[in-house]
Order: sequence, then C-alpha cells, then structure tokens
Amino acid sequence: MSAIVTGAASGLGRATATRLAAAGMHVVLVDLPSSDGAAVAEELRSNRPGASAAGGADVAAGGSGAGSASSAASAQAAQTSARTSRRRTDRRTDKHLPRIEFAPADVTDDKQVAAAVGLATELAPLRVVVNCAGIATPAKLLGKDGPLDLAAFDRVLRVNVLGTVNVTRLAAQAMADGPADGGVPDRGVIINTASVAAFDGQIGQPAYAASKGAIHSLTLPLARELARYGIRVNTIAPGIFETPLMMGLPERARASLGEQVPYPQRLGLPDEFAQLVEAIAENAYLNGETIRLDGAIRMAPR
Repeated sequence: MSAIVTGAASGLGRATATRLAAAGMHVVLVDLPSSDGAAVAEELRSNRPGASAAGGADVAAGGSGAGSASSAASAQAAQTSARTSRRRTDRRTDKHLPRIEFAPADVTDDKQVAAAVGLATELAPLRVVVNCAGIATPAKLLGKDGPLDLAAFDRVLRVNVLGTVNVTRLAAQAMADGPADGGVPDRGVIINTASVAAFDGQIGQPAYAASKGAIHSLTLPLARELARYGIRVNTIAPGIFETPLMMGLPERARASLGEQVPYPQRLGLPDEFAQLVEAIAENAYLNGETIRLDGAIRMAPR
C-alpha cells in the first residue's frame, strides 16, 4: 500500500513520513519545491526496511585499503558507485523494498497535487493520506498598523483549508477508484491536521484559528460522505509541539511553553503525532473524529 504525507519535509509531516516508511509502506512526500523534501526522501530510503541488506556493498567497499590515501580514495569511489547502484536497484529491480519518493508541490495547485497522487497510485493502492502542510501568520484583527490585512488572512485560509481540501478531494477520488482489500470495502483513511487553536484560539490567531476550525468542521461531513467508498476521515488537533518554528525559540521560551502543559510538562514530540497517525490508520472503527493531542492544555487568551 502507499501513503501521501504533505508538509513532509519537516516537523510533524517528516515524523509521520518516517514512521510510515519504517512500517514498510510506499510513501510519497509532498512539500514545496524549495523545501528539503528531496534530501528527506533520500534519508528515508537509506533507513527503510531492507535497505541495510541492499547497502552491503558500502560496508565491503570501505572495509579494505584504509592504510593509504589511494586506497581510501578507491574505497570512497567504490562507496559512491555502490550507492548509485543501490538506488538503481531499489527503484527499478527490487520490488520488495518500499519506495520513498518526493513530489514537489504546492498543496493549492491542482496539477502538482494530481501528479503526487498519480505517483502514489503507481507505487501501490493509495491507503493513507496525511495532510500536515500548513502555515501560521499571526496578526490581530486591529493591529498597530490598522485593520487586519485581508491578503494575509486569505493566504492562511488558502494554504490550510483550500490546500487540505485540494489534496483530500484528489486523493479520495484515487482511493475510491482503487481496489478494495480482500473483498472488504475498506479503501483507507484520510487524516487531517487541525490544532487546539480551533478550540482555544488566542489573541492574534484569527486566521489560523479559523482555518483549523474549518478542518475540524470538515471531518464529520467528509467521513459521512466518503463512508460509501470505504474511506475514513479523521483529524488530529495537536497542541504545542517541537516543530522547527518552536525549536527556533530560545530554550527558556520553550521551557515556559512546556510548563503550560498539565502533563507531561513539555512540548509534544513529532513522533508522538506520528504514533497517533499510525494508530488511527490501524483502527478501522475510528471515523469522523477530531482527536486532541495536547497533554490536556487549554490555551490562555494570550
């Protein structure tokens, strides 16, 4: 089976792609062309199940000739050749290795997302879609420079809501057209990402909170509609997590944020988000739900 993860070059998306790849799934990483998506995909290829066996030539190539510069150079050249050969084997010959591919795309772009979905269905029937792509642009309704900039508000809604719907609609069509497993009409799950801001939106978060509230509100109607195709729809509403944005804050600021969480008093780990994704994918009776993953935090007004 194959999976699509958007926003996969960093943060929650990267952790999710990593966990699904480790589970042996074919994974298509979707992120902007300017992102580190290609490098992340290459890293996941080297860590996927079975890669160590395919990479045995690297060990052999580096196991001799360490006593001279020429031998070291020869070993390095052999390693490079082995890696190139391994990539060719992984992609063209060894069908038992899960494929990890990067599909550069803006989630709001029809054609780019359709290409990513097409790639996933070429690898295997599409069974898991995880929408992690999103942006947050803080701004008050009435700021120091006057009323909220509508263009900035619109951009947040376009990426977070329109982007999620765009990926969901194209992926759902591919899943609905795909085969059912073992005669059971179960064609997989779509997991979207909201935020606790959907329920506890803070001052300065009208755009972000509105966008994440929309993702929450989409969950049940989409689950009800897609039930006829055997497709489940669920949403995760994470609290404060160790994303690149948060990790850019001073350590004292991160510690202060973590102390706001009742228990455990820390920021959430991206892999904890990915664990929940995996659990949702495995539990066939979980449908139409938004699950808070937040350590019981309830955000203060500011």
